This record gives sequence, C-alpha cells and structure tokens, in this order.
Amino acid sequence: MSVTPKKETNTAAVDVVTFGCRLNSYESEVMKAHAAKAGLDNAIIFNTCAVTNEAVRQARQAIRKARRDNTEARIIVTGCAAQIDPTQFGDMDEVDLVIGNEEKTDASAFARLAVEGVGTERIRVNDIMSVKETAGHLVEGFEGRARAFVQVQNGCDHRCTFCIIPYGRGNSRSVPAGEVVTQVRALVTNGYSEVVITGVDITSYGSDLPGNPSLGNLCARILKLVPELKRLRLSSIDSIEADPELMRLIADEKRLMPHLHLSLQAGDNMVLKRMKRRHSREDAIAFCQDAKRLRPEIVFGADIIAGFPTETDEMFENSLRLVEECDLTWLHVFPYSARPGTPAARMPQVDGRLIKERAKQLRDAGTKRSAAFLASRVGQTENVLMETETRGRTEQFAEINMAVPARAGEIVKTKVVNTAGSLLSGEACA
Repeated sequence: MSVTPKKETNTAAVDVVTFGCRLNSYESEVMKAHAAKAGLDNAIIFNTCAVTNEAVRQARQAIRKARRDNTEARIIVTGCAAQIDPTQFGDMDEVDLVIGNEEKTDASAFARLAVEGVGTERIRVNDIMSVKETAGHLVEGFEGRARAFVQVQNGCDHRCTFCIIPYGRGNSRSVPAGEVVTQVRALVTNGYSEVVITGVDITSYGSDLPGNPSLGNLCARILKLVPELKRLRLSSIDSIEADPELMRLIADEKRLMPHLHLSLQAGDNMVLKRMKRRHSREDAIAFCQDAKRLRPEIVFGADIIAGFPTETDEMFENSLRLVEECDLTWLHVFPYSARPGTPAARMPQVDGRLIKERAKQLRDAGTKRSAAFLASRVGQTENVLMETETRGRTEQFAEINMAVPARAGEIVKTKVVNTAGSLLSGEACA
C-alpha cells in the first residue's frame, strides 16, 4: 500500500492529492466528480491515509507545502487519518476544513461547500461506526489511467491488533451487485479494458446483503453480465475467506487476471495469533498451492510486516521463508509502525534498527523473487494493457516497456525480449 501522494487536477480548479490505497484513489475520483458538479473551485483536497505514522507525517508535510505555494486556495483535509484524528488537522493553521470519510463521497457536502464556503465549522466528521451502507458511486472514467477501480465494499469487521483502519472506515458494508455491474458496464462503455475490484476487505463482500452473496458470486455476475469486459482484476484479498466460486473462477475464467495480492502480514503462527489474524502459515501455503494447481500461471503479491511486537529472530525467519514457500512475486513490506489506540502498540516493541534490518531482508528477498519471475518471461508472449504509449502491464501485473508506441488503453500481444531492472521490455507481435 503506497503512501506516495498523487496530485490530480480537474476542470473545476480543484486539486486532489491522494495518499494510500486504491480505494482512496477511487474515492478521489468521486470527490472530483462531486466538486465539478457543485462548481467548487480554488480548493485543494488532501485525501489522507492512516496505515502508518509515516503516511500521516507525509500528509501533514504536503499540506504545509501546499499552503506556502497557494496562499489563497481553500485547503480541505479528509481520508482515514482525518477521520481517526480530525483535531490534528483541524488545529493546523494551514487547514480550512476537515471532513470525514462518509462526508467526502456525499454530493450534498460538496454542494454545501460550493455555496457556503468552509465557514467557521472547521471539523465536519461523523461517527463512522454509525454508517450502515455504502453507495455505488458512478465514476465514468479515470483521468490518465488505463484501468479503472470499482468500489464494492467498505469498512472491516475484523480487529487485527496492529490496524487502525476500521476506525477510519467503519464496519464492513457492501455495494449491491446490481450497482456494481452498472458501474462496470459504464466504464467498459467509456473504453476501459480492465476493471479492478477494490475495497477495504473485499473477501468479506456480501455478508451484510440479502442472501449473503460472496466475492466469487459477484465476480461471476460481472463476467456474465458484462461480456465485453476484457480483464477483471482483484485488489488485496484475505486468502482464508476465498470462497469456492472464486476458486472456480481462478481455475476457469481467463478474463480474471492471474494475479492475486494477499494480505498475509506474517509467516509465523505466534505472530499471526498476536496480530489476531484468522489464518496460519500452513493455511497461507495451502491456499497458494491450491491456486497454483488451479491456475499454474498465477502470481502472488503479499503484504508482510517486519518487526511486529515480540517478533524474535526465529519468528522473523518463518516470515522470510514464507516468501519462497508461498512462491511470492510482488512483495509490499511494511516496517511495523505502532498506531496509538491499537492493542499492538501496548505490546513489547522490537528495536527500530532491527525492524529496518528485517524489512531490508524481506525487500531483498522480494527483489530476488521478482527478478527471477521477470527473467522467466523472456521469450514468452504476453497480453499487455498499455498504460502510456510506451509502457504497460502484463496479465500478471509485470511492468513492460514497449519498443514501438501504442495507444494507452489498448491491449497489445507482445513478445518479451529482455529485462531491465524491475521492468520487462517487449515488441508487439506481427
């Protein structure tokens, strides 16, 4: 989960600076659409992330810089960090208004801002735990992107001991399948070849809907009812919740991309227990083996935390070995960051220097694994979705440079000819 801010501008003269996850990227598009419709202008909206202390620090730093560079613009802060601790942003001299995660996707909130301005009420943040539904926000396109994200779920019912996000997102709630299909169809009509299903905990999809449909049921419905959709991709999943229908699609449906990003977090059973995760290392290995058996070309990404409280050298070695045992290709490594208010913050902490060293070992292992995978693709033919005229992604999410430019959004049959660092290089097939 990256915390690199992405600045995007729309015709309503509203800049949106996005930190964090794909769901935030999606919601930034919703905010831009609401701001344009309301006629809001001369504003900068910061859509913050709370997954680490560093993410919060980066947001505050960016806000200060924006005020120095834009003395007249209204600065509005929202997102998970603002939802969890609105006062820390409301007390900043640079900030005009703080709004919560519920308010940021509410069209009426933007209409009010356009008419009334920010006013004297600097903090407008509701109790996120009181929110029971999630709307399917229709986003017709994503500026500058070849793929589009569709939010199918928000919030999380689990309480992992390291995680503050449920307090920023609320409890799990799902978007009805019909609304999801409507949005996917609209995006395909607007020229998108790939749609990414996203949310906070997408494998919990449907538990709050009539009939309790699963994520697999939802994906099957999308693929059946939008036959013109060329590629469907899943964002991060919790493998222990993967349902039988999803596994069937992995085996049989070629339009479901052979790339899964897994929320593993650790590879030691005691650490997993202290994290309050619901799977064991054996569960993780078994899932990856099953998925590989069903779809031999599938690749896995994973989130792994280095230096969780009480983690010994032996426990860390179990996490390190998991990279090989689960055949992981794309690693997202997070040095543990104590979030105030979480149970893990009260546990005995690992020395910061040791956390950094363990994170480096995990990243090095990930680099080795990804380099081996990229080398294995040389000489192979790939279907590449062009993100720019000269760069795209394979079905397994490897990034590739193209010798001859092609239209962004086009899927090009490509012969992989070489690797260069973390990239493949390829030529379009004749």
